[in-house]
Amino acid sequence: MNTQSDPPEELQRGTAALVIAQAIRNDIESGRLVHGRQLPGTRSLAESWNTSVATINRAMAMLAEEGLVINRARSSRIVHNPAAETDRRGPRVILVGGYPGSGKTELGRIIARQTGWAILDKDTTTRPVVEAALEHLGHSPHDRESETYLTIIRPAEYEALMATLDENLQCGASVVVTAPFLRELNDQAWCDRLAATVAAHNGSLQVVWVYCDALTMHTYIRRRGAARDESKLAKWNEYVGLLDLAFAPKVPHARVDNSAGARPLQEQAKELLGKVVAL
Repeated sequence: MNTQSDPPEELQRGTAALVIAQAIRNDIESGRLVHGRQLPGTRSLAESWNTSVATINRAMAMLAEEGLVINRARSSRIVHNPAAETDRRGPRVILVGGYPGSGKTELGRIIARQTGWAILDKDTTTRPVVEAALEHLGHSPHDRESETYLTIIRPAEYEALMATLDENLQCGASVVVTAPFLRELNDQAWCDRLAATVAAHNGSLQVVWVYCDALTMHTYIRRRGAARDESKLAKWNEYVGLLDLAFAPKVPHARVDNSAGARPLQEQAKELLGKVVAL
């Protein structure tokens, strides 16, 4: 009987090198291991796979024969997958922020329809899990003001959203990301980390802030009728008094105006995309 520390049965049958080569091949083809990246050393790989150095060398020899790995001096190896680097400009990221009811999701959808890029909206991506977690913790599923939501749930929402962005970048996919991003775009360190993540995948980043006056926001929020907005509408003047309508992100950004009487969002989106594609 195998103990918990024993290698899996298929490794014991002498196919360890094949299994390891296949796993690393899959990571290369899926973009988890990008072209030009240096792989861990032989001994490190042997420890992580609970196998021998000789087995790792056999797996690497297979990948080298396929041209997916280049062996260098002193057991140093790099990923070789130039076919994944055909678009030298890399993926595009348009990150759209704004207050609730500003029209940021609508702008994101318009951009996604015009480009065919993926759209990652925070509410769509995380709401079912957020509501279930809040109920489990004894809160209303529509709570967005309590200390529990702000200190426990909200950080996890954004962590999940940005992890999904990173996975798309690994695959070379351009993405439109929509969320309020109020704390995040006011945090220089967070903005720097975002820029570094995008740059690590040879991508380009465009931050967009959607401005909307209070009266127009009130109209949008009331019309959409979302339960999570009930507390805002019940104390509208108090809520608006806490907003900084002159807010601007800490990073270079484009500003889109979605107030009543402003130019149509579709027109502004087209103009914005003209600048993004030129990057």
